[in-house]
Amino acid sequence: MTTTLAVSGNVILKAGLNASVLTEAQYEELINQAECQINADTEYNWNNNYAALNVDVKYILQLAASNLAAIYLLDYNPNAWTISTATFKLNVLWNGYFEAIKVLKEKDKGQIFVREA
Repeated sequence: MTTTLAVSGNVILKAGLNASVLTEAQYEELINQAECQINADTEYNWNNNYAALNVDVKYILQLAASNLAAIYLLDYNPNAWTISTATFKLNVLWNGYFEAIKVLKEKDKGQIFVREA
């Protein structure tokens, strides 16, 4: 299964220095899991309609997918960071993910930006 919403470079950038180095297949697995979670959280399959989306919506999806996959990557080797650094990273990543999901969920509630993009 290939990824649609993000690539490994997006995840590595978000996880930052000291992130575990995985194989491309392992990054794909984390990203695919994140994509499925986004679809479940928003109750919409973004992958099926990706080509028709506005570039702004694509970047919101990329933000959500790369943040969530980076969280999974941080969980893969939590000892790579101090507790305070890991906590800070997780807080930033979760906040970005939840904000993106909030915007994406508005597609059926009249928000013109997502619905008509």
